[in-house]
Amino acid sequence: MADDTAPKRRCIGLGCQHDAGSLQCPTCLKLGKESYFCSQDCFKRSWAEHKAIHKAQSNLLRNIFPPRAVSEPDPATGQYNPFSTFGFTGSLRPVYPLSPRRNVPASITHPDYAKDGIPRSEQKFIGRSNITILDKKQQEGMRKVCRLAREVLDIAAREVRPGVTTDYIDEVVHKACLERDSYPSPLNYVHFPKSVCTSPNEVICHGIPDQRVLVDGDIVNLDVTLYHGGFHGDLNETYYVGPRALADPSSVRVVETARECLDQAIGLVKPGMLFRDPGTVIEKHAKSRSCSVIKTYCGHGINQLFHCAPNVPHYAKNKAVGTAKPGMCFTIEPMISLGTYRDKTWPDDWTSVTQDGSRTAQFEHTLLVTEDGVEVLTARTADSPGGPVWMPPEAAQDNHTNGIQQAVDIKKVTS
Repeated sequence: MADDTAPKRRCIGLGCQHDAGSLQCPTCLKLGKESYFCSQDCFKRSWAEHKAIHKAQSNLLRNIFPPRAVSEPDPATGQYNPFSTFGFTGSLRPVYPLSPRRNVPASITHPDYAKDGIPRSEQKFIGRSNITILDKKQQEGMRKVCRLAREVLDIAAREVRPGVTTDYIDEVVHKACLERDSYPSPLNYVHFPKSVCTSPNEVICHGIPDQRVLVDGDIVNLDVTLYHGGFHGDLNETYYVGPRALADPSSVRVVETARECLDQAIGLVKPGMLFRDPGTVIEKHAKSRSCSVIKTYCGHGINQLFHCAPNVPHYAKNKAVGTAKPGMCFTIEPMISLGTYRDKTWPDDWTSVTQDGSRTAQFEHTLLVTEDGVEVLTARTADSPGGPVWMPPEAAQDNHTNGIQQAVDIKKVTS
């Protein structure tokens, strides 16, 4: 006699041992992929890691069915915009073709996603509530990779100037990683095509290096991560491109506000800090400069995994769970905008921009919680390029004007 009962499915939530119900991820349904969860709470807990599957599937489909709307290549250069009909929010445009994927010798240890783009070790992680405590040997591993990551970021930053392409910056980062027997962590992570994220002007994060030339007046964030000795080290900074950027009060305001937000958040880190607390300090300081905090992206745990628990949101009134303990490693990386906090993603599935085209800036450090405080593993050195600049009086005036507009926008959103 046939069994009329439905077959049992295992919930795919992180660390979950329960049987799944009928609840499925709506994005997976659109992609034609089954993904069952036991409850809404389990789905929410697993979201940060689960969504990596969507990018992998989306990129696969894009490779099979490439975008049909592309601009005609420039006859002189062969360059083109692959998304010419997309509703861009600011003046920035992608400049393709991308350079070929850069190779990493087999002699350098590769992370598990290097071959097929799928970070399986992260997907198998035991759960958001279980945060890794590193022992002394593992902490030394983190110290080493973070020192190397700082070296690579500083090398790349010295090349930031008008007239160079972001693809050239990627080449510099890739070469510097190999010279340090390290794998550039972004390369093929969920199919990201390059070795560094370069995010100019209105790009919040995850900008793909291409043939666009940096111009005097740009600001650009360089996000560098290395994989060395089985550990990842992650940091980023935003840099002024040429004297016009330094002379622009709005650019100075957003860059220096982002820098100060990170510094103030780091000041909280010690055993017992709640992971929801940095967001309160960050948002308060950003609002004091009439800036907003991007809410979509957050700081994250980092160790043998590129991204893992805990999540560290950068905005106030968040619901992050967990408490800092000695031996934990995580990043704080506030993304600050001159305008809206709302974001939009380009059709490349990576480049995140502000919905109103306003400029953004970001800074990031990898942090180790110690017995009595925090160690900034990716700290700047005495000769690191960039660094704080003085905020001119024009920026303070600009701050006041935009503060009025900000208040109106927030009222519209909350009403």
